[in-house]
Amino acid sequence: MSVPFLDLSRSHRWLRDDILARFAETYDAGRFCLGADVSAFEGEFAKASGCADAVGVSNGTAALHLVARAHDLGPGDEVVVPAFTFIASAWTASYVGAKPVFCDVDPVTFNVTAESIAAVVTEKTKAIVVVHLFGQAADMDPILKLGAERGIPIIEDCAQAHLSTYRGRPVGTMGAAGTFSFYPTKNLGGVGEGGAVVSTNDAVLEKVRLLRVHGSGVRYQHDDVGYNYRMEGLQAAALSVKLAHLESWTARRREIAARYRDGIKRDDTTLPQPAEWGDSVYHQFTILHPERDRLRADLTNKGIGTDLIYPRALHEQPCYREVGPAVGALPGAEKTARDCLSLPIFPELTETEIDEVIEAVNSF
Repeated sequence: MSVPFLDLSRSHRWLRDDILARFAETYDAGRFCLGADVSAFEGEFAKASGCADAVGVSNGTAALHLVARAHDLGPGDEVVVPAFTFIASAWTASYVGAKPVFCDVDPVTFNVTAESIAAVVTEKTKAIVVVHLFGQAADMDPILKLGAERGIPIIEDCAQAHLSTYRGRPVGTMGAAGTFSFYPTKNLGGVGEGGAVVSTNDAVLEKVRLLRVHGSGVRYQHDDVGYNYRMEGLQAAALSVKLAHLESWTARRREIAARYRDGIKRDDTTLPQPAEWGDSVYHQFTILHPERDRLRADLTNKGIGTDLIYPRALHEQPCYREVGPAVGALPGAEKTARDCLSLPIFPELTETEIDEVIEAVNSF
């Protein structure tokens, strides 16, 4: 049998009536940009994420851009960014004219560490982006200590880490600000684009709110050069419906991950393990294998969907080749990109499909 890497239609099918009913309310009320639906979702998401407040925006990349602006990052500044992550994490620097400085990652958690950050921090470093990659929280206490000692704000990129925690503390609440994505494939995904910013700093949230609406707090008065980064009412309505199921979906992702760890028996394959400070929410279940491409081809032939997330470290991307460092300088990120393979993991996977994936990997 074939097993899809991801099938969003399975959840959308049984949520269809609830989401369309909410859409009808929003549509009939004409609440298309911001408005009551967005305000309601902001409150619901803040509560679920352990935050006092949240600001809904148009997407996760916009959230990072707004946080960079709220911290006055700009030309001449350096921003430390993991070399193994989605490219949008680096836009935190590039969108405001700052320089992204790429640091290595731990090949076990796929995240930055205080040591890898310290290796690249300079007097020009004005922010550190910590990505809780694939839903696994980074080891935050040493990173927060480093930031506090050097006066550098920590920006948490939580795009893949909804409901993830670090020693019981929700991601996004520990640094200067946290950003989330609600792209359809995320653990909490909309039916289009969406994002959010959380922070314990009211001034940061106030600046984000201002900038997301053309820098305007009063209609037709523009106090800053802002953007059209508003969240849409229809997206907020859909996200509110889905948010009610996020906790059970997260539990199911962890069940599937445990099944994979118990069932895949290969000495040549590294499987993601729970960190001692908290388990992942498994946006991805990414394994490492020295013959990744051969393994992937074999799984494809057996009908198993896979993906390469991510096949190239950021300092190896064409757009950042002149930024550096040279290839070979960040061995953890480069090896992870070379060996990584993501297996199917979404809440609606059946037990039979999970067994098929395990058998296919074991029989390679």
